[in-house]
Amino acid sequence: MTDREIHWNDEARAKILDDADRVLEEAVHQVAASHADASSDEAYAELNRLLKDRFIDYEPGPDVRKYADAIVAGEFGS
Repeated sequence: MTDREIHWNDEARAKILDDADRVLEEAVHQVAASHADASSDEAYAELNRLLKDRFIDYEPGPDVRKYADAIVAGEFGS
């Protein structure tokens, strides 16, 4: 067996992605509920704080900024 053959099966991969999406969704709703009057930078920082310890090698990407902007725009109910 080679290193290229070591990977999660499709069912496990789908569960991992679903779990990651759920963690992101929970963080977005938590920040929307608790930081309704925050700036985009404040919402972004809070999202990163909530997410950084939930993922191995976490690096904030454009999605986190997109959700921070959406929180400030009131796109998520509290």
